Amino acid sequence: MHKLLIFKDEKLLCQALTHRSYANENPTEGDHNERLEFLGDAILNFITGEYLYSRYPQKGEDELTRRRSALVEEKQLAKFALEIGLNQKMRLGKGTIQDGGYQNPNLLSSTFEAVIGAYYLDNNCNIEAVKVAVEPLFDFVSQHTIESRYNVDSKNRFQEWVQKKLCANPPKYKTQQIGGSPHLPEFASRVLVDGKEFGQGKGKNKKDAEKAAAEDAIARLQREELF
Repeated sequence: MHKLLIFKDEKLLCQALTHRSYANENPTEGDHNERLEFLGDAILNFITGEYLYSRYPQKGEDELTRRRSALVEEKQLAKFALEIGLNQKMRLGKGTIQDGGYQNPNLLSSTFEAVIGAYYLDNNCNIEAVKVAVEPLFDFVSQHTIESRYNVDSKNRFQEWVQKKLCANPPKYKTQQIGGSPHLPEFASRVLVDGKEFGQGKGKNKKDAEKAAAEDAIARLQREELF
């Protein structure tokens, strides 16, 4: 069993593994994992930033940011989740299971983040304990994988263009759920720079919708031969 799944407080681990769909169907079995997911996301960003800062002393801020994005993007976090066996342990509602929830990258990555948050709390908020458990996962991600991912990060590419060609202010994304079901929602996003819309996109989660909006913005600029 992976270190990240060894808990002193088993109830905390159970909550980290519980999706909202399961909690809704089983209201007496504890809360879902969304608050833990929020905490884990913040912790992962910090750990990844420190990890990359230490290993790439010659790299600048922009490149470190792109590399961090590659390590914490949904697909990579879903792979980490599979590596430690979360797909076999997630507690999902019946409808979510029928829709392929155990293989859903969004659910896998969200659960991984929740487990990180729970592990941090279970270890008395000791960030070093989390680093010891998580950094070996980073070590096995090849440099080719990281570089191929950060090179195609549309949000970062668009932000770099904006700050180089237009202004210092980063793009802002206005994202909201527009439909779908509780376990398979659909989101729409608009990307704006100083109040002007540059692109729109849709996705099954906020990250995908924002990425699609950035890709749309880049495509529009390319058509005008500005990018």
